[in-house]
Amino acid sequence: MKYFVYVLYSKRYNKIYVGMTNHVLRRMYDHNVRGHGWTKRYRPWSLLLSEMYVIKVEALKREKALKSARGRQFIREQVGKYR
Repeated sequence: MKYFVYVLYSKRYNKIYVGMTNHVLRRMYDHNVRGHGWTKRYRPWSLLLSEMYVIKVEALKREKALKSARGRQFIREQVGKYR
């Protein structure tokens, strides 16, 4: 099975969201259409980054790293390239 770590960005609200899934397009649909919880408030979301892993533990490690202060700094630098 493949696992994806993804980063969503809401340009309207300047918010980022980091998650992990085994189906990126379905999760994008969930966040933008079905919506629940925190992400519903900051629509629309665009996919900023997606990385594929075949080992779930590795994907979880990367997700955790991107949620850290250093990871968020890296993400913000990526956002700056697309603003």
